[in-house]
Amino acid sequence: MDSLPAEVYSAAQVRAMDRHAIEKGGIPGCKLMQRAGGAALDAVRRHWPGVSKIAVLCGAGNNAGDGYVLARLARAAGLEVQVAALADPGHLRGDAQLAYSDFSAEGGRPAVFDATALAGSELLVDALLGIGVDRPVEGAWRECIEWVNRAGLPVLALDIPSGLDADTGLPQGAAIRATRTITFVALKTGLFLGAAPDHVGTLELAGLEISAAARDAHSPVLRRMDGRLAAGALTPRRRTAHKGDHGRVLVIGGIAMAGAARLAGEAALRTGAGLVTIATSAPNAAVVVARPELIAHALRARSSLAPLLRISDAVAIGPGLGVDRRARRLLDEAIDGDRPLVVDADALKLLALRPRRHADWILTPHPGEAARLLGTDAASVQRDRITAGKEIAERFGGVCVLKGAGTLVQAANALPWICDRGNPGMATAGSGDVLTGVIAALLAGGCELPLAAAAGVLLHAEAGDRAAHAGMRGMIAGDLIAELQGVVNSPWK
Repeated sequence: MDSLPAEVYSAAQVRAMDRHAIEKGGIPGCKLMQRAGGAALDAVRRHWPGVSKIAVLCGAGNNAGDGYVLARLARAAGLEVQVAALADPGHLRGDAQLAYSDFSAEGGRPAVFDATALAGSELLVDALLGIGVDRPVEGAWRECIEWVNRAGLPVLALDIPSGLDADTGLPQGAAIRATRTITFVALKTGLFLGAAPDHVGTLELAGLEISAAARDAHSPVLRRMDGRLAAGALTPRRRTAHKGDHGRVLVIGGIAMAGAARLAGEAALRTGAGLVTIATSAPNAAVVVARPELIAHALRARSSLAPLLRISDAVAIGPGLGVDRRARRLLDEAIDGDRPLVVDADALKLLALRPRRHADWILTPHPGEAARLLGTDAASVQRDRITAGKEIAERFGGVCVLKGAGTLVQAANALPWICDRGNPGMATAGSGDVLTGVIAALLAGGCELPLAAAAGVLLHAEAGDRAAHAGMRGMIAGDLIAELQGVVNSPWK
């Protein structure tokens, strides 16, 4: 089975790759379908070796053809196979019709979908709709999808969970919740965006031996973050290095919520920053110095940031900052200072009230904050996260980190990165403050903005996944910080 590549494409591009393989590569469509069915059977054997009875749910197009190939091969391998048809197989066309004919010629007999007839199945295979869904799923199709989701059985989806839009990752009314998805030819954006994390399960790719030329003819829409990002950001350290060589981070915040700034500061230290100063209110400085490695600087009513900015390599502003007049003044000073910025939380609220462009900053909004920046609502942001991230980067400059499941990192006029790591346990207070600190440490260490943003997101997600080994329920932001030292010292490649 192919390892997952970095490149992610649109559904139209993947269809074009199929055509290229058939028309220019000399691979008959039926051969590609045979390969897809064979790869699916291999996945069944590898991941469910004890299963003896499977049910294959087939629809009306090429996705059904993949299902009929799998059903035929599984029967030949000695598995008990039930095929439930949601569409009359006599109406299939082209390669799918040939796949059904081969299945039928070897004694296979599909039945009209009936949940009671599938009793005793140990594994369900979704070959209903594939990547061609372009309207809401209704009627018997929806009833079947909803039954699958209630059945409590493992589900293998072929190419993409049925009902999920292959470009946006949004369910078209209803969508299969798969245990595992085996996608064919190339990765599609709908496997990562929108609600995809709730539906795809574990993802694997079968490239079907399509030539590199078929893929190289298309520019990807997204890039998956991989270990090469971390390796590029975490360069080896000289034995003669001192703390000043590892970057000085200034965190401005903690005035309204002291703990937020402290979390960002601790994360920056654990990511490798040599010195971290927290500029906060005098009453809250005690919370900061409870972590003695952090330097607390108590801000007076009219304190200037200029002395702190001069000795800093990167600045993070926003965690626990507040949104009062002093907070606005501090943000103005940070923007006017000649240092790269990470702008988060309350600083994003202030920026939405008074928009500005800046070339040397990284904005880290969650969907609600992104909506304020764009003058829209969070639902609109989630419907098209790629466009939202691009618009923020174009409107405000610098780099946008659009947080959430499938965090996107977008610089203007650049291909966006997407993170497919992380887990629901990270949806907890302070997790975003930790990310801010991680990115700030990488900036202070000398990374360019896009690399600091993308590698920071990747390291943060990996820390979350390691913390989740003890269970996602009850995870707190401090658990991520505890994992960061191991993450940044891992052998990334």
